[in-house]
Amino acid sequence: MINNVILRRVCNIFDFNNDKVCSIFELGQCQISTEQLTQIFIEKNDPTYKELLDVELAAFLNGLIEDQRGPSDGPKRDAEDSLNNNAIFNKLKIALSLKADEVLAILELGKITLSKYELSAFFRNVNHKNYKECSDDVLSAFLSGLKIKHEQ
Repeated sequence: MINNVILRRVCNIFDFNNDKVCSIFELGQCQISTEQLTQIFIEKNDPTYKELLDVELAAFLNGLIEDQRGPSDGPKRDAEDSLNNNAIFNKLKIALSLKADEVLAILELGKITLSKYELSAFFRNVNHKNYKECSDDVLSAFLSGLKIKHEQ
């Protein structure tokens, strides 16, 4: 999925205003101004559109983890230079303190049914023989289900 779309959807789910989004970026050790945020949130065909880099989305998600769960012991985690759907899915799961059953229920709200085994394959080490890449459809269904859950 496109990083800008993921950020937009997450912010929409939690009804974050621009100040809140900027503060979450700061928690993840990334400075994003409200002007830059406006450029990130506009449609791709607009000439002032700014693409959200993987490292910036990683910083936001790390900040979201800290915002939702509180600061962790030890040094702050550096944002990853590259992200894939598995890492994004895992960071959202951690930020929301979701257990496997809760994730499966959210996915069902998003119209996707998986077994616990299929779900665990997304969170395995990339070198594990049972690792599976998370598709855009699964991540999108998770975000859709999360939106439904938070509206209830």
